[in-house]
Amino acid sequence: MRIGIDLGGTKIEAVVLSDAGEILFRKRVPTPKGDYPGTIAAVAGLVREAEKEVGETCTVGMGIPGTLSPVTGLVKNANSVWLNNQHFDKDLSEELEREVRITNDANCLAVSEATDGAGAGKQLVFAAILGTGCGAGVAINGRVLNGRNGVAGEWGHNPLPWQNDEERLQAAENPCFCGNEGCNESFISGTGLCFDYFRHTGEKITGAEISERAGNGDKEAEAAIQRFEQRVAKALSMIVNILDPDVIVLGGGASNMDRLYKNVPPLMAQYVVGREFDTEIKKAVHGDSSGVRGAAWLWPQED
Repeated sequence: MRIGIDLGGTKIEAVVLSDAGEILFRKRVPTPKGDYPGTIAAVAGLVREAEKEVGETCTVGMGIPGTLSPVTGLVKNANSVWLNNQHFDKDLSEELEREVRITNDANCLAVSEATDGAGAGKQLVFAAILGTGCGAGVAINGRVLNGRNGVAGEWGHNPLPWQNDEERLQAAENPCFCGNEGCNESFISGTGLCFDYFRHTGEKITGAEISERAGNGDKEAEAAIQRFEQRVAKALSMIVNILDPDVIVLGGGASNMDRLYKNVPPLMAQYVVGREFDTEIKKAVHGDSSGVRGAAWLWPQED
């Protein structure tokens, strides 16, 4: 059996998976924001409670909203900023007296969906999170591709390709939190969709409201969704031109817009080299549970 932990900005979730992928235990607790020792204690407490419940010592894998630097071993790029510059994996391993495997939360999505989700049986899976932010992970034969610098799959902080004049203006008006302009995250996250709608209408509403209005025939909302779809197509086409994955899996709130799976693939053909594109784009099978399941699967069966 294996434990998966998903550390988010507001909650920490733990599950225990059987070797067959059945969830035997699940619990969520609030994230101790700004409290590094408290975060270690909360995670360790969940692990101990889980093991008491199932009566067995388990492997532990964890997804975090950041990356472990292969140079320093410290957490970097975490939006839960109290994790940055900490030896999080070592500190947690010492607390639990065993090795803990840690990777980026988008990598966990990729591993989860490659193991027993939308990418099961595929060699190369590219999994993208279209949520409040925008990130991605790559799994090869069910294993995380971290990369030499620990940033493989950091698709959200590459520039949106083939920008038109309007997109260049929007990029200048809405710089990414990473310090650069024109990142995919600024356009094809839920936040990016809302900013685009606000920019055209002067009204601030949620992504879910934009989608609902579009479904009810609102022209401004429909135009915003169409721009979003075009931008998703551009951004994913760049991945096809570089990696040419066997399947593309989408997670996060925006992935629940079913129209994406019909409308985006035809748009991608104009950007893919050779103008041929037949890669499947699928919704994550495990939805919000993909991250925590993927963390558990950081310890594959053969280990």
